[in-house]
Amino acid sequence: MTSATLPSRSLFHLAFHVTDLDEARRFYGGLLGCTEGRSTDTWVDFDFFSHQISLHLGEPFKTTRTGRVGEHLVPMPHFGLVLLLPEWRTLADRLTTAGVDFVLPPQVRFEGQAGEQWTMFFCDPFGNPIEVKGFASTEAIFAA
Repeated sequence: MTSATLPSRSLFHLAFHVTDLDEARRFYGGLLGCTEGRSTDTWVDFDFFSHQISLHLGEPFKTTRTGRVGEHLVPMPHFGLVLLLPEWRTLADRLTTAGVDFVLPPQVRFEGQAGEQWTMFFCDPFGNPIEVKGFASTEAIFAA
């Protein structure tokens, strides 16, 4: 493991609904850069930054903007990932360049405090909300 990667204690798996697998492939595979794994005509797996997501045809889960992040309300429930800051910035730039409609645009939270983090919220084409956090070091992830 290099200092540019996060340690992995175990792999996380999340399965959720999308309404179009080809559109999901364009978003998760094309825009986010996730590698496609196994698939059938009703689902597709992706390597979501070293974790497994399984996208199944169906009605996406309902969300409400009830999660308070500073002065903002973000969609709940949501899922996401933690990246080290250089990878986070690369992804934020890619999404911004692609014209992603952010729920919460890339920004820093808790600046100068324990747990300082960069965050962004956006939704996939099916309304599934995603948060991506960036930290300067792995030690800051669980800082209190």
